[in-house]
Amino acid sequence: MLPPRQQPLLGVQTVPVMAKKVESIGKAWPEKSVIRRMADYRMFLRDIARDGVDIISEKMNRLSGEFLAELKNGLGAILEPNGDPRRREECFILQKLVKTRSDLTTNILLRAHRVHLEILVAIATGIRAFLHPTVVLPPTSLIEVLIFKRCKNLACQHQLPADDCVCKICRNGFCNQCMCVICHQFDFEVNTCRWIGCDVCSHWTHTDCAIRYGLICSAPSETLFRCLACNRTSELLGWVKDVFGQCGLTWNGRNAVMRELDFVSRIFRGSRDGKGMKLFWKCEKVMDEMKRGLAESAACRVFLTFLQELEADSLKTPVEEPCDRIGRVLKEVVKKMEMVADEKMRMVMKTRTALEAYDCELENKAKEVSELMVEKQKKKLQIEELERIVRLKQEEADMFQLKANAAKQEAAKLQRTGYSETDHSEEEYGSSYLKLSLS
Repeated sequence: MLPPRQQPLLGVQTVPVMAKKVESIGKAWPEKSVIRRMADYRMFLRDIARDGVDIISEKMNRLSGEFLAELKNGLGAILEPNGDPRRREECFILQKLVKTRSDLTTNILLRAHRVHLEILVAIATGIRAFLHPTVVLPPTSLIEVLIFKRCKNLACQHQLPADDCVCKICRNGFCNQCMCVICHQFDFEVNTCRWIGCDVCSHWTHTDCAIRYGLICSAPSETLFRCLACNRTSELLGWVKDVFGQCGLTWNGRNAVMRELDFVSRIFRGSRDGKGMKLFWKCEKVMDEMKRGLAESAACRVFLTFLQELEADSLKTPVEEPCDRIGRVLKEVVKKMEMVADEKMRMVMKTRTALEAYDCELENKAKEVSELMVEKQKKKLQIEELERIVRLKQEEADMFQLKANAAKQEAAKLQRTGYSETDHSEEEYGSSYLKLSLS
């Protein structure tokens, strides 16, 4: 039976909006550039990873938005997947500082600056997408990712840990809905033989990881996959048939079909049972025919017909009771798949609605910022005009003050002249009076 991950349009990671958005982040990330004051950024990033939340939040509240944006770009360059060894070493140091802290609890993190949260989550997960301006998660979601209560896969965001799971793997941030139980990595590939799902516990494993760790085993009558989470086995022939039957038409291009056939070939290469060996040789034959020009659609039809005939041959054996038991198990698996599919579709719709709301809010904020910048420019021009008028009035006042000082000096001079003339007149008057008196 086909595991939920391989169901067309119903896979755990088939999230049309968020998955495409996250995949495009790597392409839309700004090109590498020489960041000014890079040493300051690295020093501040280490402070963020090491110092208390209240201290860093107080510092961030005083920093400009431009500096915070450049700080996030600087961290994005350090988290570059194919960066140079020095950046990988810097990333390792930052992650070690964050992961060894015991003070990062929900109550404390709720007081953190938003950029502080984004940087802590990006460092802890090693995922640059949390720093991208188009990825805007609520602070509570960022906190849950940081304390291993929510899946770090932006296209999943499943609550952790799984309530109904008793395995020892589902802890410390592992998500049984989208991560490989061996390498603990996730990707956005669905409807493919790249992933093998356990029919019992619904955990997922990369096909390459399963082969590398020897989890593909060949029994006398069938080829099985042993799940590392529950240590139980799942039959692989029916899984291949369901994948090709339900997903073959969704594969675009010759290379995609060749890749799926190569997965199947490597899975059944060591098979000792008759059906497994036949399937391996058929894979090799179809791939050779494709190399000689067989169309991918025809190759899928030929291979699917072979799988149906192989399954029909196995049903001819008079083993009724095991077949009935398998039928009951398959019905239970189908029922569980349908429940999981419905839940995931609800998650998809919820995620899509939230994303549209975030995009609308981001657009409104951008408009507000643009209006504020225009208003700021107007105020700046008004202030410059007022400053110019003040300077002119000051110059006028200085000029009038000079004239007033000159007039004051002239008045004093005239006053002294008046006093002098008055004294002279009085002397002449006295002299004339004496002369008249004597005569």
